[in-house]
Parts: sequence; C-alpha cells; structure tokens
Amino acid sequence: MEFIWSIIIGIAAGFIAGKIMKGSGFGLILNLIVGIVGGLLGGWIFTLLGLDVNGILGNLVMSTIGAIVLLWIISLFKKKE
Repeated sequence: MEFIWSIIIGIAAGFIAGKIMKGSGFGLILNLIVGIVGGLLGGWIFTLLGLDVNGILGNLVMSTIGAIVLLWIISLFKKKE
C-alpha cells in the first residue's frame, strides 16, 4: 500500500512542480512522470542533507522539491526556440 501512496504523492508533486515551474512547458503527462522520478530525486537530496520527512505532507514537500529540481535540470537541456 505504501508503494501506491508513493505513486499518488509523486503524481501530485509533479502537478504542483509543473505549476510552480510555469516555463517548463512539458505538459501534464510528462510533469506527472517527472513527479514520480522527482520523488526519488527528492529522497536522495534530503538524505544528502541529513533531513528526514514524516507523513504524507512531508513526502509531498520532498517529492515536490525533487520534481522542481528535475524540471529545472531538464529545462537546462531543452532547446531554446
């Protein structure tokens, strides 16, 4: 059940990160996928910083931060039009 919650939180985080990073322009589906991957990235970043999260809200914040970082990294490699 925890795995399903992680996916749901990742999807929500991707949506929130997509709204925060308005210039990303990746679309809803890709932002949701980025949210799931961002959850992993956020967990790694928080571990490096020695931070620990508890509960759904903490996981949502962690995943959103990871998704924002991932969207920022992707935007660095995205071709300028």
